[in-house]
Amino acid sequence: MTETAQGNEQVARGVRLPRTARRAQLLTAAQDVFVANGYHAAAMDEIAERAGVSKPVLYQHFPGKLELYLALLETHTDELVRRVREAIESTTDNKLRVQAAVAAYFDFVDGEGQAFRLVFESDLRREPAVQDAVDRATSTCVDTIVGAVTADAGLDEDRARLLAMGLVGLSQVTARFWLDANRVVPKQEAISLIATLAWKGIGGGYPMQQQQH
Repeated sequence: MTETAQGNEQVARGVRLPRTARRAQLLTAAQDVFVANGYHAAAMDEIAERAGVSKPVLYQHFPGKLELYLALLETHTDELVRRVREAIESTTDNKLRVQAAVAAYFDFVDGEGQAFRLVFESDLRREPAVQDAVDRATSTCVDTIVGAVTADAGLDEDRARLLAMGLVGLSQVTARFWLDANRVVPKQEAISLIATLAWKGIGGGYPMQQQQH
């Protein structure tokens, strides 16, 4: 048993945790196992052992492996949406908004536990419930950006949505590439490079739209 699991076991057997605290403990253990093994190779036995609880305790909170995975996925998609929303609401300067949105994705993939892999690289993406959860998160992030672009740039919703989807896709793909490339470019520099690229495209769309009127 790992040192972490031993510590969890001592807590689990020595103290009766409140339901919310126990749930959080189980989700943390599940994340470690899912990220390390993927969904299909992960076992509820291993998750219970890592959390330091019995399988019956695990099943009291989550009736099956899929429900456990979906609960964990929802936690992290909600976190991503929160980061993007805060980025867009952090300023009224659209150039700074673009940089903050890019930074939100870089910070998300650079977070502890590689939770982003559950969202973007799951081996369960063909499961409808998983795909729906990821699609909802993406749509919410896009909607958040669309609201700002439409209101502040004078673009119609169709054009604003296209630009917003471009920013989301660019941010997600480059952030994951940056991490997989072992962070060879310092994070703030990487964010600045991608934000500049995005802004030149998004900012350049405003005069084009104005010319059409």
